[in-house]
Amino acid sequence: MQADTLIHAAWIIPVNPAGRVLEQHAIAIGDGRIQAVLPSAEAREQINADTVVERPDHALIPGLVNAHTHSPMSLFRGMADDLPLMDWLNQHIWPAEQRWVNAEFVADGSRLAMAEMIRGGTTCFNDMYFFPDVTGQVALEAGMRAVLGMILIDFPSAWAADADDYLDKAIELHDRFRNEPLVKAIFAPHAPYSVSDAPLQRVRTLANELELPIHMHVHETMDEIEQSLKQHGQRPLARLEALKLPGPDFVAVHMTQLEDHEIESFAASGSHVVHCPESNLKLASGFCPVARLLDAGVNVALGTDGAASNNDLDMLGEMRSAALLGKGVARDPEALPAGQVLAMATLGGARALGLEDDIGSLETGKAADITAIDLGRLETRPLFDPVSQIVYAAGREQVSDVWVNGCRLLENRRLTRMNEQQLLASAGQWQEKLIEWRGPEAS
Repeated sequence: MQADTLIHAAWIIPVNPAGRVLEQHAIAIGDGRIQAVLPSAEAREQINADTVVERPDHALIPGLVNAHTHSPMSLFRGMADDLPLMDWLNQHIWPAEQRWVNAEFVADGSRLAMAEMIRGGTTCFNDMYFFPDVTGQVALEAGMRAVLGMILIDFPSAWAADADDYLDKAIELHDRFRNEPLVKAIFAPHAPYSVSDAPLQRVRTLANELELPIHMHVHETMDEIEQSLKQHGQRPLARLEALKLPGPDFVAVHMTQLEDHEIESFAASGSHVVHCPESNLKLASGFCPVARLLDAGVNVALGTDGAASNNDLDMLGEMRSAALLGKGVARDPEALPAGQVLAMATLGGARALGLEDDIGSLETGKAADITAIDLGRLETRPLFDPVSQIVYAAGREQVSDVWVNGCRLLENRRLTRMNEQQLLASAGQWQEKLIEWRGPEAS
């Protein structure tokens, strides 16, 4: 067999089937896809590759899928910490966005976020922000897989004037990227409290026509529930169900405020949940009942949320937080075992975004989205179970190599398609602008 790349590793963790760990195996890549997964001894005899990569102390996992983030908000990292969600939004984030968000801001913030995600082993991210066309173009330049949220919100922004304008731009965005293999679009109404009924009804109609998923913040805080009860006389999920939004193409983010009957009806709808444990903890939003959702049959993915509320885009850290928090909330040490959390961060995200046929597991025929993690470090030795070690002990600095669609975006910790010094300079310039705008007392 002729291959473009052959990667040998100590362990390959395909994620599907669950629980399998392949020792001393190799992955052959050709034309951007996985040609074979086989023992290294056989690969050395049977495969002639243009590039051979030896990773004797490493585990290969599917590229991590960050199923919910706001990538340009990396430029707001640490700007308004230690505040409740609505104060954080109303008093700090939304005013900053009104002043600063434009195409240049989104391009620079997206580049910074993508570099961070690649260095942390993330190969695909699901975004929700203004100027998604700019984020899409940056993703193509970076070689990263992106799902672009077609943002919808009732109030005007630098991106669109009203609901009709947002949706018109959504269709344009979908048409622009529909033939790009690494980029797809997804409807992204912001939240039940920020989008009214009529635009949500149009989203459901368009999503059905275009066969695109819908991605939305739902039941993030108790304040959201109370607002909905006052304004609509029902909880947000009940309102969304009346508008026919939940379904196999619906992705609800956060879901920290859930009653038993809501879990049951949500599971019956076939909808998905994106769990963002660190953002929810930092904003004290509540606890997503992940174990109960999984037991009910709901597909649960993982996301970091934006760097302004996390404050990083570290999916390895998110896995550890999800596993530990899940056990604490369930009061069960067997809840959310390491293998299940790794699946949430890979195949679970792919399923939520409708990409499971292409990514999320290391299987022949799938796209070669692969992350290599060095488990030969002091911090991850001795080693008894590589999956547990990845979830509970490894840090993102141990990610050595990343491939997306067979293209190597990280090589021995070096970004191959992005300039680290330029990224640092850009971040520094935005830091100065924002400090000057906020005043010396905020620095």
